[in-house]
Amino acid sequence: MKISIVVPVHNEADNILSLIEEIVKAMSQAQAYEIIYVDDGSSDNTAAVLQQALQQVKALRVFRHEQSCGQSTAIHTGVKAANYSYIATLDGDGQNDPADISRLYEVFVQQSSNLSNLWMVAGWRNKRHDSAWRLFSSKVANTVRARLLGDNTPDTGCGLKVFLRDKFLQLPYFDHMHRFLPALILRAGGQVISEPVNHRPRMAGYSKYGTLDRLWVGITDVLGVIWLKQRAKLPVIKESENGY
Repeated sequence: MKISIVVPVHNEADNILSLIEEIVKAMSQAQAYEIIYVDDGSSDNTAAVLQQALQQVKALRVFRHEQSCGQSTAIHTGVKAANYSYIATLDGDGQNDPADISRLYEVFVQQSSNLSNLWMVAGWRNKRHDSAWRLFSSKVANTVRARLLGDNTPDTGCGLKVFLRDKFLQLPYFDHMHRFLPALILRAGGQVISEPVNHRPRMAGYSKYGTLDRLWVGITDVLGVIWLKQRAKLPVIKESENGY
């Protein structure tokens, strides 16, 4: 397994060192890997902790946005900088389990023999450790999104995903795109499968998303993705023989 692990963070200083340690342990059998942290304009001690980690972990690379640009932009920065063709993304709050990365990668490799246009294996938090209100709001959002976009993905909000770098960079980029990757991949002619993954309680820090701001931004984004889907065309291309 050769893989780039992209972790976007914003004000997650207390979660960084423990998560990096877990990632290194989870990648002990990998042929090659790199850990790419993208600090999205943090105002806490995140930058200093990452500088400390750079002295200790050879596989770590760190990029910083001077101002916060959002999670999608941080992911995009990390993927563009990645050296390997397979990408894994993790949320920086420690709720995703790095031990699941190798399993999602194996699922990807196995299923690729049956699905030639498989672009992504998406994590599915089927047993979430969140508040009752957050679980309810997420379920409503996933239900509405799935019905409107037909992306056949039970949990697009899960930060744990494994996908192909080159295919990701072909997708239209916009703020909040990370929540619509399955729909965008289907629009481009790729396929996505979902796989249950471990989900853990947040041990430090706090969520950077509120229910109401997610709701209003989500409505705008869903309408934008619907617009993109309606204008997508997937031609069947055949190359002519020389001389014809």
